[in-house]
Amino acid sequence: MISAQGYAEAVRPVLDRLVDSSADGIARAADLIAASLRAGGVLQAFGAGHSEAFAAELVARAGGLVPTNRLSIHDLVLHGDAPRDVLADPKLERDPTIAHQIYALAAPQPQDVFVVASQSGINGSVVELAALVTGRGHPLIAVTSVEHTARVAPRHPSGRRLADLADVVLDNGAPYGDALLPLEGGGAVCAVSSVTAALLAQLLTAEVVRRFHQAGEVPPIYLSANVPGGDEHNLALESRYAGRLRRTA
Repeated sequence: MISAQGYAEAVRPVLDRLVDSSADGIARAADLIAASLRAGGVLQAFGAGHSEAFAAELVARAGGLVPTNRLSIHDLVLHGDAPRDVLADPKLERDPTIAHQIYALAAPQPQDVFVVASQSGINGSVVELAALVTGRGHPLIAVTSVEHTARVAPRHPSGRRLADLADVVLDNGAPYGDALLPLEGGGAVCAVSSVTAALLAQLLTAEVVRRFHQAGEVPPIYLSANVPGGDEHNLALESRYAGRLRRTA
């Protein structure tokens, strides 16, 4: 049934399965992130297309980790010297060469950890960035649809997928094509990967914080800027990462 209620009913079992199936991967990913942050690292999060929503869910939000950066294809213009009209190319994320610019503009330090999200996990920029990250010794956590990526051919010249390069793969639980509700004439509507990505991001955050608490440490967590004392609390934590968090530059 194509309706709001129909979508809600279709989403619930997907979320339930995701919580059950991702527990081990979340634990291993949280170990990598906690180790990076304890070493003074920053979590660098990248997503292309609608997978940018996953990176946004991890970065610079109330109740989230402070030492985080959101990387994006838009960085080519916002932080680099590419002309604005380069972003008009709808297939830009398929270009492997832009990954080198994105990585360079991020200016990561050796102890940084990367999380890269892509529903399909096959496009050139995503796979090339993953290769750069692992080639330089950074831990890499991938968020992708295991079902979707297995059913489509990689677009990267190496023939590899994002999942082939990651230390930990988190399955976003989305089906092939992403949409949940089938149409009578073929195709489907109402994507789910953004919903499951938001859940994965918060599960991951919770487990990272749990590791700090278990070690008797205070995790670097944002307060809402819209509560009394929020700005002061956040600025004090951000000052520990001077010059490394883009939003504070």
